[in-house]
Amino acid sequence: MRPTDAPSPITRRRLLAAGALAAGAAALPGTAAAAARPRTATAATHGDRPWPTTLQLPNGFRPEGIAIGPGPYAYFGSLADGAIYRVDLATGRGKVIGPAPGAPTVGLKTDRHGRIFESGGPSGQLRVASAADGTVLKTYQAGSPDENFVNDVVLTPDAAWFTNSFQPLLYGLRLGRRGGLPDDFETVALKGDWKQAPAGEFTSNGLTRTPDGRGLLLVNQYLDGGSLMRVNPATGIARRVDLGAARLPNGDGMLLLGRALYVAQNRQNAVDVIVLDHAARTGKLVDRITDPGFDIPTTLDRYRDRLYLPNARFSTPPTPDTPYTAVAVRLPSKGSL
Repeated sequence: MRPTDAPSPITRRRLLAAGALAAGAAALPGTAAAAARPRTATAATHGDRPWPTTLQLPNGFRPEGIAIGPGPYAYFGSLADGAIYRVDLATGRGKVIGPAPGAPTVGLKTDRHGRIFESGGPSGQLRVASAADGTVLKTYQAGSPDENFVNDVVLTPDAAWFTNSFQPLLYGLRLGRRGGLPDDFETVALKGDWKQAPAGEFTSNGLTRTPDGRGLLLVNQYLDGGSLMRVNPATGIARRVDLGAARLPNGDGMLLLGRALYVAQNRQNAVDVIVLDHAARTGKLVDRITDPGFDIPTTLDRYRDRLYLPNARFSTPPTPDTPYTAVAVRLPSKGSL
């Protein structure tokens, strides 16, 4: 996840400024199967009321990440102060839970133990918080703020993995048999086909698992105009996934559903849909989802037949009164992929 809509790597100073930048739609390479198509969310109901397709977040909140579940509840992280906002998807009502940690929350994931795993962005922190009240349970310091941007996080059956956008590194929290938190984290150096941008510029961004569950998928925004990388977390060896002519120059948060990979292309106000082989060695761009309500969506998660995306609005200068929303769009049917 990247607090900018600029297509080229940027410095941390510009990241935190989040200045006014253009947010145009870019053309996709490939066939008509990848043409942009708006997706109106289906009318799920709560009693006799339809579920909202636009969620109002607090003014000045500056959302970046989203995690949904357990149940129809979404958690959003704030770039402003790291606060967590919890929303009932059925009603759209929400509230900030717990005290804000005072450092940004970028990517986040929830687990079945009632915890939120949080990427601390420029603070260099890996945090674990309570999903019940937002209280930070444990903080790991992965590096100095001047040299690190802990960006995204994904959960596997035995670990939580975090990206560092300023360093060719992955951070791992190895979880115990009952989800116990480790005393320390491990660091894995990325190598193989991995190419790192110059110091202070973004490289890695979104993070998820491969369809076979044996590796991780990372967006490398620097390599060849934006590439998808398959990484072995045990060795750090990264191999580029063959996507043909498709590129991910603004690839941000990702969601894997079966073999369909949904990639938020933030600056392009779109979600690209890529069908992967089981081992994620190759993939084909098959669809693009757009919506008039998108305003630089940075990532996405799913509940039932909807995708939910926070609008980071990086083209709008942030103020305490700036309004923010999240948008729901319809999940493509399996037959259309």
